[in-house]
Amino acid sequence: MCFESRNAKMSEKKMSSSRKHHLKSLMLSIAKDLLEEEEREREEERERYMKENCPAVSMPRSMQELQELCREIHHKIDVMDEERYDLDMKVNKSNKEIDDLKIKVQDLMGKFKKPVLRKVRMSADAMLKALLGSKHTVNMDLRANLKQVKKEVKEEDKELRDVGDWRKNIEDKAGMDGRKKMFEGEA
Repeated sequence: MCFESRNAKMSEKKMSSSRKHHLKSLMLSIAKDLLEEEEREREEERERYMKENCPAVSMPRSMQELQELCREIHHKIDVMDEERYDLDMKVNKSNKEIDDLKIKVQDLMGKFKKPVLRKVRMSADAMLKALLGSKHTVNMDLRANLKQVKKEVKEEDKELRDVGDWRKNIEDKAGMDGRKKMFEGEA
């Protein structure tokens, strides 16, 4: 509790500009010293590695010794190439993982704003061509892919079609003769 009240008091007070500059210069000097020490350590590490892996070259006097030296150097080059390739693959894999994790973090944060999309008039053929490139020509004629179905005509439908004009039917059914024919047709 004492620590919290102390922080509250510190936030209430304002720091003078000279105090800010003094603290800033102290931080910069400490950071500079740390960077110099890191650089010195890197240089020492490099020298140690070079002493281990690259001994001083002694020039051979005979042809056979020279060939042996060349074989050793080629072998070391092959080993280094393998290590470099392995490290490249690890770096690429870790970069992909980092990118995936960044995307997941953005999704979880929910701060990703979707850009406003404009309506684009484009046919399905043009859209597929844009997506697949000009090499692939895909035809989106959907009617060509449909099955052809033969329509069976029922006899009842045929009779209805053969009836013809509706006015003639009404004239035929008008009067007693028409009604009589209608009843006889049903019986």
